[in-house]
Amino acid sequence: MTGSIGLLLGCIAVLLATAILAIGLGRSGRATQVIYGVTAAISAVALVAALTQLLDALHDSSTLTLPLGLPWIGANFRLDMLSAFFLVVVNLGGGVASVFGLGYGTHEPAPGRVLPFFPAFLAGMNLVVLADDAFTFLFAWEFMSLSSWALVMAHHREPGNARAGYIYLVMASFGTLALLLAFGLLAGPDGGYAFETIRAVEHKPLVVALVLGLMLLGAGSKAGLVPLHVWLPLAHPAAPSHVSALMSGVMTKVAVYGFIRVIFDLVGEPNWWSSIIVMFIGGATAVFGILSALMERDIKRLLAYSTIENIGVIFVSLGLALAFEANGMRLAAALALTAALFHVLNHAFFKSLLFFGAGAVLTATGERDMERLGGLIHRMPVTSVVFLVGCFAISALPPLNGFASEWLVFQAILQSPDLPQFGLKLMVPAVGGMLALAAALAAACFIKVYGTVFLGRPRSAAAIEAREVDHFSLAAMSILASLCLLAGMFPGLVVDALSPVANSLVGSGLPRQAEVAWLSLVPIAESRSSYNGLLIFAFVALSAWLAVFFIHSFASRAVRRGPAWGCGLPSLSADMQYSGDSFAQPIRRVFGQLAFRAHEEIDMPAPGDMRAARLTVTMRDIVWDSIYAPIVRGVRFVAKRLNGLQFLTIRRYLSIVFAALVTLLLVLALWA
Repeated sequence: MTGSIGLLLGCIAVLLATAILAIGLGRSGRATQVIYGVTAAISAVALVAALTQLLDALHDSSTLTLPLGLPWIGANFRLDMLSAFFLVVVNLGGGVASVFGLGYGTHEPAPGRVLPFFPAFLAGMNLVVLADDAFTFLFAWEFMSLSSWALVMAHHREPGNARAGYIYLVMASFGTLALLLAFGLLAGPDGGYAFETIRAVEHKPLVVALVLGLMLLGAGSKAGLVPLHVWLPLAHPAAPSHVSALMSGVMTKVAVYGFIRVIFDLVGEPNWWSSIIVMFIGGATAVFGILSALMERDIKRLLAYSTIENIGVIFVSLGLALAFEANGMRLAAALALTAALFHVLNHAFFKSLLFFGAGAVLTATGERDMERLGGLIHRMPVTSVVFLVGCFAISALPPLNGFASEWLVFQAILQSPDLPQFGLKLMVPAVGGMLALAAALAAACFIKVYGTVFLGRPRSAAAIEAREVDHFSLAAMSILASLCLLAGMFPGLVVDALSPVANSLVGSGLPRQAEVAWLSLVPIAESRSSYNGLLIFAFVALSAWLAVFFIHSFASRAVRRGPAWGCGLPSLSADMQYSGDSFAQPIRRVFGQLAFRAHEEIDMPAPGDMRAARLTVTMRDIVWDSIYAPIVRGVRFVAKRLNGLQFLTIRRYLSIVFAALVTLLLVLALWA
C-alpha cells in the first residue's frame, strides 16, 4: 500500500501548490471557483485513498521516509488504520466545505485573505495525521495552527476578531509547547523521535503520567477541553462559516487523533487511574459546554460551545476505553473506543452541517443574533429542513447518527460494574449521569435554536427579506444531512469499518455487525442490548404519514386559518413571541449562579408609570475570571516592570549579559 501513502502525500503537495496559486490569482473573479474546485477534487481523491485503506483490513500499515526534517531520521510518514480513519474525516469534511465555499465564497468581502490559507489548512491537517515522527508531527501541527489562525484573522477589522485571533494564537502556542515536552519525554535522552522507536521503549510510570498530563494540555487545548476552551467560542465565530465548520468539525478531531496516537499507541499499556482523570475532564467539559451554549444568543458562538460538549463526550468514551484496557477487558475497551471514533465521525457530519446552516442564515440575513431572526422556514425552506436534520442528530434523537454513537457510549458505561477498582465503580456512573444531563440539555438547546431562528414570525427586516441560498451551499448541506441519516439507519456498517481501528489499538474489535439480522446493531450480545435504526426510521416515517392522513381525512378536510389568539391584547407584534432568552431562563436560574455567576436585575415601574419594565441579566465566564484573568494581570504587571530595560545604557546591557553568562556557567559546573 505504499502507493496509497504516496498518493496522499501527492494530494498534500497539490493542496500546497493550490495555496500558492491562490496568491497568484489575487483578485481574479474566477479565483473562488478555481481554488475551491481544486480543493474539492483533491479532497475527493484523498478520501478515496483513505477509504480504500480503511475498508481493506487485510493490508498492514505502510510507511514512507522523505529526506526532509531532522537530518538523522528524515520525515517519516505512516498510513495505518487509525490514520486512515482520521484522513476520511479530514478529507470528507474538507471536500464538503469546499463545495459549500463555491457558493458561500462569492459573498466573501476579502477572498484574498481566505483562499490561500484554506487549502494550506487542509494540507496541514492531512500532514498531522500522516506524520510518523515527533518533528514532522509538531511541524505539521504548527502549520495547521498558523494557517487556521490566518483564516480566523481574515475579517480582522470586525469587532472582537483581532482579540479572538490573539487568544487563539496564544493557546495554540501553549498547546504546541506541551506537545513538544511530551514528545521530549517519550524520546528520552537518546532522542529517539521516530514513533517506531518510541513504541519499542518501555516507559516508566512517572513518564507515562507526565505525558498524559501534557497531552491533555496540548491536544486538549486544541480540542476544546475545559478549562482550555477559551479560544474556541471566540475563534470559530470569527472565521468564515465554512472555515468554522472545518475548525469545529474536523480540526478538533485532529486534536483527538493526536491524543489517541500518543496515549493508545505510543505510550504502551495504560494505568487504570489515568482513565479517571480523562473521564472527569470529559464529563465536566460536556456539561459546561452545553450549559454555555444554552445561554448564547449568537448562533455561531452557540455552535462553538456545543462542540465543547461533544468533545467532552468523546473524551469520556476514551477514558472508558483506557479503564477497560488497563483491566484486560478487551471487548469492552473496543466498545468504548468504537463509540468514541463513531462520535468523532458523527460530530464531523452534523456540526459541519449546522455551521453551514448558520452560514446560510448569515448570508441571507446578515444576522448572527438569533433574537433578530425567526420565520425563516417560509423563506429558506431547504435550509430549514437540512438544519432540522442537524438539530435532531446533535440532540441524539433516533434514527439519526448522533443517537447511535451516544447509545454506544452508554452501552460502554453499562459494562463498568465488571471493573475491579472502587474508584472506577464510583466515577463511571457519575460521569454517566453527567452525560445524561448533557444529552438532555443538548436537546433543549437545539429546540431553542430551531424555534428561535426558523419558527414564529420574523423579528427584523433582515429576516423578512431573507431568501434561499445558492445551489452549492444547499448541495453541501444536503450531502451532510443524508450522511447523518444513513449513518443513523445503518450504524452496524460504520461499526464494522471502525473495528480494524479498534483492533489495532486495544487488541479487539466488536463482533461483525453486517451479519446480524435486519441490520441491527448488537455491540455485545443480543440478550443485553440491540438497536435497529432502519426499523425506527420506518416506524417514525409510517407514524408521521398515518397521523397526517387521519388528521386530514377525518379531523378536517381543508386547512383552516384564523388569527392567532392574542391573550386578550388588541394586536400582536413579533417582539411578543417566546424568545431564545425566555427559553433559557429556567435553566439559567437553576445552573446560572453556579456556572456563570448569573445576576438578574429587574426594573419594574410603579403603577401609573408608563416606562417599560426591564430585565438585565449579567453573566461571567468563571473559567476566564478564575484562571486566565489573573495570568493576564500578572503578565501586564511583569511587563510594566520590565519595560524600563529598553532604556538602559550599553554599559548596563553588557553587564546583564556578563552576569547571565556567569550564572549559566555556574549552573553547568554544579550540574556536572
